[in-house]
Amino acid sequence: MDGSVLLAVLDLVGIFVFGITGALVGVRKNLDVFGIQVLALVTGLGGGFLRDVLIGVTPPAALEDWRYLAVPVAAGLLTFFLHPRIGRVERLVNIFDAAGLALFCVTGALKAIDYGLSPLSAALLGTISGIGGGVVRDVLSGRVPVVLRSEIYATPAFLGAGIVVLASALGYHALWVPISAAVVCFLIRLVAIRRGWNAPLPRNP
Repeated sequence: MDGSVLLAVLDLVGIFVFGITGALVGVRKNLDVFGIQVLALVTGLGGGFLRDVLIGVTPPAALEDWRYLAVPVAAGLLTFFLHPRIGRVERLVNIFDAAGLALFCVTGALKAIDYGLSPLSAALLGTISGIGGGVVRDVLSGRVPVVLRSEIYATPAFLGAGIVVLASALGYHALWVPISAAVVCFLIRLVAIRRGWNAPLPRNP
């Protein structure tokens, strides 16, 4: 598969799953259909906006390609009409959020590499791409952003982006590289949630 096509596909899938997380948070907060759509849009597109602005891609892809706006809208509407019981929403938010994090850390790193950023910068941009939409979603919905809590969140994104960057530096550009990186990020994030893995906290005096 051509690199640009792969990047676009992963980008749109990431936008869709992140859009679902935003919509599910809106359901949990008892927002109306408009509020749910807003959260789906900002969650799905926030990381990509940050990524494109930071590497100087203006206007961002979401403003040039209608698919980038249609996908989170579709995710929001799908969630609005088909959402499960409220008691199960938080678990689904975590699963879809982990999937979005995994996909966006990979696409962010791939796009940074395409634009000639250094390996470290590309890995950092991949991380920012992964966490950006979730941060905007949580702020708008009145939640403390996940990345600021003790749960391990940014670390899996950095690891997933780092795998893509390292493979690129070694000359590996096969399809299995971004897929493997996304799977690693996704699984680590889910295990961290399940086992309660936390980043180090300051000691109490």
